[in-house]
Amino acid sequence: MTLAHWIYALGTIAVVAAMLFRRNVLIPCIVSTFLIALIYKGSLAGAVTAVFSAQIAALVELGSIFLIIGLMFAMLKSISVTGADEMLVAPMKKLMVSPAVSYIVLVVTTYAISLFFWPTPAVPLIGALLVPAAIEVGLPPMAGAVAMALAGQGMALSGDMVIQGAPGLSAKAAGIPVSIVTGYGAILSLVTGIVAIVMAYYMMRDEIALFQKEGKRETAAVNEARPEMKMKGEEHRGEAYAPFLMWLTVIALIGVIYAMFRFDIKGGDASALLGGTAVLIMTIATILVEGVKSLDVIADYLTDGLVFAFKVMGQILPIAGFFFLGNPEVVASILGEGAPGFLFDIGQMIAQSIPPEGFLSAFGMLILGIIGGLDGSGFSGLPMSGTLAGAMAGGNVKVAAALAAIGQMGNIWSGGGTIIAWSSLIAVAGIVGVPVMDLARKNLIPVITGLIVSTIVAVLFLM
Repeated sequence: MTLAHWIYALGTIAVVAAMLFRRNVLIPCIVSTFLIALIYKGSLAGAVTAVFSAQIAALVELGSIFLIIGLMFAMLKSISVTGADEMLVAPMKKLMVSPAVSYIVLVVTTYAISLFFWPTPAVPLIGALLVPAAIEVGLPPMAGAVAMALAGQGMALSGDMVIQGAPGLSAKAAGIPVSIVTGYGAILSLVTGIVAIVMAYYMMRDEIALFQKEGKRETAAVNEARPEMKMKGEEHRGEAYAPFLMWLTVIALIGVIYAMFRFDIKGGDASALLGGTAVLIMTIATILVEGVKSLDVIADYLTDGLVFAFKVMGQILPIAGFFFLGNPEVVASILGEGAPGFLFDIGQMIAQSIPPEGFLSAFGMLILGIIGGLDGSGFSGLPMSGTLAGAMAGGNVKVAAALAAIGQMGNIWSGGGTIIAWSSLIAVAGIVGVPVMDLARKNLIPVITGLIVSTIVAVLFLM
């Protein structure tokens, strides 16, 4: 252990402490990167250069994730001007006949849309179109918000099987194939989600019964008056193209999924296929709706999508840059050839005292992941948990993937967010019209229970 290793360890502790105090972790990461580079290189100029190089390395490693998120958002925006996005969820609206069925419909619809478009863009669409219908048949607004948060910000985002942003971060940091982490993450996200979703409904059954008797009509009337709970048809243009664009989107995405399984397309190739499909749909939609103006309008859609992507993940670059110093495969591009993977070295030391395949390491990784999500991002802790998972596994890819997936569950379910009030959970609470702190408290016990169950499943069946 060199002095640089100790600085890395102290920097990691500072990051965790900042998260615990609900503060952003950018400054600890930047300062730690500078100090490590200063000690390792022995040069002020080299240290300053390393701060920039770390972020460039992070952008190179994670650039495809940024791009695919932006392209999917841009595509959704290009078809939403016609009302095609409303048509995507219209069939689900007809299924809402009771509180229980409405709860399930909200869960399934949120999960499906969030897999392809990510939860944040899905929230206003589902909140505006489906939640009022659910309220009409007796589902309290809080239950609707819980369903959306657990299915979208929790289950869909933590598995992230289509866009593969979360498993891509975890796998890259752990130095293992993305496909393995994606598979393990999918299993654990479904286990966590099903447990949490069922438990949450069971815990709210008395509130649902009371709402059916007393509060349904009043709440529905209030929500109908709120502009964010309904779409304004007059804002649409090119409505005649909506059915075509809706079916084009559905068929194209089904085709992408089929191709992924049929031709075993995974990881970066899968992201490329999805991203290319999104660009083509956006182009077709823009040409049809805007005509000659499409030459300029499409640039606005693309810009809005990339701006959204960097708003969601931009702060991850300095954070990932710091934690990539711990990865021996990436650190060379920051500090030069021969530089050690600091966290890998520390992890190897920790691994000597913690069995990598038992409950102790698994629940330790889960706790680390939950702490990593306390900053409200859900993604900023993934490089840390992924790198430590790879280090602790000692070259065992299966164990590394399981530990990385467990850390991913902790990060995303915590800060993605379902139980952190200062996360994107605010968007869910805001669009549905419920207090965000109350929503976080409603999610807490079901989510923690689900995470415990999924971690046990990981230890028993995946390691």
